[in-house]
Amino acid sequence: MGDVSRSAVGGAVYAPAMASRPRYPIDHEPELTVHSAVHRFDDFAEVVGVKKPGGGGCWCMSYRDARLSNTERPEYMRAECATEPGPGVLAYVDDEVAGWCSVAPRSSYRRLMNSRTIPFVDERDAWVAVCFVVRAGFRGHGVMHTLLDGAVAHAAAHGAEVIEGYPVDLDSTPAADGSENADGAVDGAAGVGTAPAGGRVDVISGYVGTVRLFEQHGFHRVAETTAHSGGRTRWILRRELG
Repeated sequence: MGDVSRSAVGGAVYAPAMASRPRYPIDHEPELTVHSAVHRFDDFAEVVGVKKPGGGGCWCMSYRDARLSNTERPEYMRAECATEPGPGVLAYVDDEVAGWCSVAPRSSYRRLMNSRTIPFVDERDAWVAVCFVVRAGFRGHGVMHTLLDGAVAHAAAHGAEVIEGYPVDLDSTPAADGSENADGAVDGAAGVGTAPAGGRVDVISGYVGTVRLFEQHGFHRVAETTAHSGGRTRWILRRELG
């Protein structure tokens, strides 16, 4: 795909051959598409996988089951990408994979089922768009908007009655220490420092999306949580699909 060559995933390390980093094109208006991650594990690994030999990372397992070791995580996600409905959606810019959104029923996220900071709204098994990753060369071009639209469509296509997210409220007052809590950080993301006061949040803490993003796509605030990202409050936002 594109100008990136890939090698097989072995253990916890995904090591593509050296190539120029793809970027959002500036010489034409690209085509943006979204596809389910089913049968697209290599593209998922390109966005989320660990590139450093021997390195560890989340592999989008923080909410699913953080108990798994670094060597177990990629194989777990490979299996998830092999069957419907899959673990999420991938965004493409002119057929080059550009971003990832983890979207699945809340019941599939062990961490959310046991969360002390993100409550259940009702008895329905809401689908959750819980995590966004956009590759460095494609940031600042609205890829997260494309991903959220695709996540909603994916959930609806698989019979979801409602979809929700737990984004950060950029208008909330940052905690003095920029603190995260047990239900509000990706592996290794805690302690990223004080959140800025100008309505922005750093890339790591912004993986949950923003309230503004979700509201622009038809979601509505339901409840404030006691979870934080980048020191700022996270809300439950919902969109009815049924």
